Amino acid sequence: MRDKDHKKPQCPVGEPRCEHIDSLMALREEVETLADLVLTDPMTLLFNYRHFSQALEQELERTHRTGQPTALIMLDLDHFKRVNDTWGHEAGNRVLRHVGELMVTLLRKIDIPCRYGGEEFALILPGTPLPRAVNAAERLRTAIEETPVMLEEKPLLVTASMGVSVYQRSSNLSADSFVKQVDALLYVAKTQGRNRVAHPDLESMKPKGQVGADEKAALYGPD
Repeated sequence: MRDKDHKKPQCPVGEPRCEHIDSLMALREEVETLADLVLTDPMTLLFNYRHFSQALEQELERTHRTGQPTALIMLDLDHFKRVNDTWGHEAGNRVLRHVGELMVTLLRKIDIPCRYGGEEFALILPGTPLPRAVNAAERLRTAIEETPVMLEEKPLLVTASMGVSVYQRSSNLSADSFVKQVDALLYVAKTQGRNRVAHPDLESMKPKGQVGADEKAALYGPD
């Protein structure tokens, strides 16, 4: 995840090879690899909770400085315990990796997908207003629902519930309080039937398929 395209330092005496510079470059690569490991979830190769906490603090500070909103999506896989109980933990790991790959494919390069813990993920979307954040969440929800994981040549259907909210310059919440707010919306999505997106502007959680095309376009923004 880190940009490692460094220019190699030149030998101060003009030699074509310099063992000291070679050692320095090898050490630099090793340090950067270790730094990536500290911030990366080894299962999904997404960012881990440590990086999520740091990145969210930075993005909320950026919101206060620039006025650009920061969106947060909290995502939890539905009935994930059944996957582990029925198919085993390795199947569960495959599901986690599959969802992580979908996130990397569908999100922008500036977005920050993280494994929050267990089967829960957190996605930070810098500079993103609520309609576009909800649109991104709906795209991801649909992709998860429509791309089953193949286990022993059998499709395993997976769905996810999500909570979405946006931090504005006028917000006075701490990062922890903002996460709790979005996690509460995730809980709403769970209690309203799962496999859906909950956010502050949604007056009632309508079942899937009951949102008209015009209403959906106004709610979720352009594709």
